[in-house]
Amino acid sequence: MTTILIVEDNDMNLDMLSRRLKRKGFDIEAARDGQAGVEAAASILPDLILMDMSLPVIDGWEATRRLKSNAATARIPVIALTAHAMASDREKALQAGCDDYYTKPIELPGLLEKISILLKR
Repeated sequence: MTTILIVEDNDMNLDMLSRRLKRKGFDIEAARDGQAGVEAAASILPDLILMDMSLPVIDGWEATRRLKSNAATARIPVIALTAHAMASDREKALQAGCDDYYTKPIELPGLLEKISILLKR
């Protein structure tokens, strides 16, 4: 089964996304801050990470940089999830090492398409 780690501090967003992805057949793990996300990724080695960018402890940009600088987690695809929809926000996420970018509110079909593409790489 494909495992997705969701790093999200908003309980409602985490619950909604987790339930919807589980119904699509994914195994879901969760972390509620950037540091916990880095630690969870190193421990469980998920197939893909959905990373909120506005997180406590360390933000999603720094968490992604740490993941991409660690040989054990560097190849795990990361999709940035953010309410920041400016082109510069997308560039900032990609420069931090995110493999793709998706703005909130999340529309599941569009996110599933991005997940599918990255999992096929």
